[in-house]
Amino acid sequence: MKLLNSGNAKTIKGEKLGFKTYGVHLSPFNKSGFQVCKWASKGCARACLDTAGRGVMSNVQRSRINKTKFLFEDRNGFLDQLRAEIKSAIRSSEKKGLVPCFRLNLTSDFKWEETGIFEEFPEVQFYDYTKGKNRMIEYLEGNLPPNYHLTYSRSEKKGDDIHSKAFLKSGGNVAVVFRGNLPKTWNGFAVIDGDESDLRFLDGTGKVIGLVEKGLAKKDETGFVVEA
Repeated sequence: MKLLNSGNAKTIKGEKLGFKTYGVHLSPFNKSGFQVCKWASKGCARACLDTAGRGVMSNVQRSRINKTKFLFEDRNGFLDQLRAEIKSAIRSSEKKGLVPCFRLNLTSDFKWEETGIFEEFPEVQFYDYTKGKNRMIEYLEGNLPPNYHLTYSRSEKKGDDIHSKAFLKSGGNVAVVFRGNLPKTWNGFAVIDGDESDLRFLDGTGKVIGLVEKGLAKKDETGFVVEA
């Protein structure tokens, strides 16, 4: 069972910019019996891209569940394999003249910083989205590895816009899902098109990462999707 994939419709856009993204698809929430999205809101859960594209296929779902069980039931074995695959991915991308980068939470919000994996590859860029407020605070305070970039993901939960604006004022970036089209600003902060590529570590600071609603998010009525 391979842990890393070598791109999806979103991440492969980075190849035009010279980057190759590799990622891990875990089974979100507690679908596997293990919780990997403990900060998810109702809107996020309903709009999850876990079943987008090939994710709707039963064999893909089984693979993601098996990976998640592997991580929790044999963490050392999982990390050993992940290290080997990262090394292989680095060699493969460099042969193609691309810079490797890694997003280990494609469909999860797991605290990879607790595994020590980032420190083992200090020359490699890792990045993720998170709904964990404390994770984002740790990131903004410089307490996470310097090669790990986090973007906060805004939710519809009461008070979350206040937290989002505070993170933006502190130089953090916040992803916001909009209905139909992207506005130029959100709460006074510039909105950039987050669908142009998945390379969040290139976005600069204090930016709203605008994402147009997709899939099940088009039916959202929780407030997770913002009316532009």
